[in-house]
Amino acid sequence: MKEYINQGSNDTRSGFGEGLTELGRSHPNVVALCADLIGSLKMQTFIDENPERFFQIGIAEANMMGIAAGLTIGGKIPFTGTFANFSTGRVYDQIRQSIAYSGKNVKICASHAGITLGEDGATHQILEDIGMMKMLPGMTVINSCDFNQTKAATLAIADFEGPVYLRFGRPKVANFTTPENGFEIGKGILLQPGSDVTIVATGHLVWEALEAAKDLNRMGVKAEIINIHTIKPLDKKIILNSVKKTGCIVTAEEHNFIGGLGESIAGMLSRNHPTPHEFVATDDCFGESGTPAQLMEKYGLNKNSIKSKVKSILKKK
Repeated sequence: MKEYINQGSNDTRSGFGEGLTELGRSHPNVVALCADLIGSLKMQTFIDENPERFFQIGIAEANMMGIAAGLTIGGKIPFTGTFANFSTGRVYDQIRQSIAYSGKNVKICASHAGITLGEDGATHQILEDIGMMKMLPGMTVINSCDFNQTKAATLAIADFEGPVYLRFGRPKVANFTTPENGFEIGKGILLQPGSDVTIVATGHLVWEALEAAKDLNRMGVKAEIINIHTIKPLDKKIILNSVKKTGCIVTAEEHNFIGGLGESIAGMLSRNHPTPHEFVATDDCFGESGTPAQLMEKYGLNKNSIKSKVKSILKKK
């Protein structure tokens, strides 16, 4: 069993900040826009080095999306930055009409996603954003798992033509991937081979899946772990190859089970290879105020919940 080492906890939003700074040095057409959350999005170094390529829009997120769409007409590559709730729910009409429908090359970069936003509570803890964004034709949806992968994703989307939604978070989480792992949009990553059950995870739940796999291995259960960082387009091949071997699947995500990664996989499997499936996700509910750890425990988004679902699905094979 391959051992993944926690290289030290870091927040994924800092991976975005480092990636954006690097792009500022290598991509002269990259510009950044923010809705009054420079510190939260870790954009300050980019601004310091490229003041003429930054636009502070203020608390006017809909306007920010419209400006970003316009900037693409002149060949710029705009990266917008605000909280995930404001990046999607507050501006859905502008994204749909001005960016997705128009096929504009805008990179919508969303921090503080999911329930791990924590103490700010349910109004800010968006758990529907993946579903909203994946339903837009032509929109690529990426949900990175740690600092290194978020930086790699930020760099990759600058060279990708078309609208992208990049989702990352606020809390410090395990940083366990390496730059050598690479990042290819639309390609899942096999982290751990196994024969008994497939566990497909995204975002903060990838580390939890790896931790669950260690415990399962001691119980004699060989779990295959797949990191799906790109939710749309979905890497069907890696998932189908795995479930044809294991015969069952558990999906894990920090999102509502309705509209998320698990639902995308369930639909794909129903059309190609029906497979027993359990979900680790929020159960069609809003969040509440609390620390990230408290909320992940209460809403069943951790390694213990993954292990429980694995035990359940093994009975259905």
